[in-house]
Amino acid sequence: MKIYAVVTGDIKNFTKLPGDRRGKLVVETEMLMRKMVKHPKDAQVFRGDSYQLLMEDVTQVLKKCIRLICWFKLNSDRLSLGENGTKKDSRVHLGTRLSIGIGEIAYEGKNVLDSDGEAFHLSGRNFDILNKDEIIRLTTFDEQRNEVYEMILIFINSIMKTWTPSQAETIFELLEKDDNTQHKIAKKLKMTQPAIASSLRAARWKEVEKGINYITKELEKQYFL
Repeated sequence: MKIYAVVTGDIKNFTKLPGDRRGKLVVETEMLMRKMVKHPKDAQVFRGDSYQLLMEDVTQVLKKCIRLICWFKLNSDRLSLGENGTKKDSRVHLGTRLSIGIGEIAYEGKNVLDSDGEAFHLSGRNFDILNKDEIIRLTTFDEQRNEVYEMILIFINSIMKTWTPSQAETIFELLEKDDNTQHKIAKKLKMTQPAIASSLRAARWKEVEKGINYITKELEKQYFL
């Protein structure tokens, strides 16, 4: 039995961006997503502000989704431009909501949007019932486990809402590779290692990481043991 993770999401405040920035964001987001999946066809942005991904490694899906959340938040740090090219005082606060469904796939079409199966149904149906304050939800066939996942993700959601664009950028880089270190991130972001450590502490990354690791281990037991 082959198990997949399907991610369905949208981009908050997308339409508030100037037209040129919307196009740039779509292109860059699709490029990022296609690095997260096995085949380019498994990641699509559609209707401008919606997206869907099909991932084969379900043990990595949470980290990749949190990286996506960070991606949109760090992009909020770019100043919006008015019609005449002048800078505005306020930023467009980008964000995302996403629903992860884990299960079997009945049919793979020419791209992720043409495919079907349990994982797609779990992802899509639960995206439609996301609470307005929810950022991320993960659903499997096991209702008891889903309740535990939901409780942990409510806690993680509450922390992620407090992240600044700078903290999101630090975590975005941290999650790029499993072997990334604070020293490597500091060099890439042109910051000091203590500054990176301070950013991660302020973002309460240790608490978030514990929640991710717990859910990942439970998914391994659920599907692979």
